[in-house]
Amino acid sequence: MTRITPLVLAAFLVFPSLSHALSSDRDQPMMIEADRVELDDAKGVSIYTGNVRVTQGTLVLTGDRMVVHNKGNDIDKVLMDGNPATYKQRPDGKDQDVHAHSKRMEYYTNPQHIILLGEAVVNQAGDVLRSERIVYDVVKDQVNAGTDQPDDRVIITIQPKPKKDNKASPAP
Repeated sequence: MTRITPLVLAAFLVFPSLSHALSSDRDQPMMIEADRVELDDAKGVSIYTGNVRVTQGTLVLTGDRMVVHNKGNDIDKVLMDGNPATYKQRPDGKDQDVHAHSKRMEYYTNPQHIILLGEAVVNQAGDVLRSERIVYDVVKDQVNAGTDQPDDRVIITIQPKPKKDNKASPAP
């Protein structure tokens, strides 16, 4: 019989936030839902298919298929495919969630980075980054977007900052 524990525990590191996630999320229980799951401890692979949904605190991931690759009790990589695969999480100190979607999301632990592939979009408080490929280096907190294809463009939309009320006080 396949042991579920290492593969399910490994899923606790599915995706770190694309920014600084709500710090309490990691302390919350994780729920993984799918139409079907295949767990293989010997190969260190778990495959979740059909209406995949991962929730933990403010973190919500969805997709059609998620594959978790383990080395021992540690995650090596997580692949989420969808039409689209989606990500949502609340950053610390923010009142709005970060939303992302792409056809494929890849998370690698060494070095720790996330790759969004195919119609990738990241939206935080109305600021939007669009590209066919977005790479987020978790350790360096750096984003690299774009491909070498001539028709692939990176599009960034930055919302104006709210204007402060600069009304002068009435003179005495």
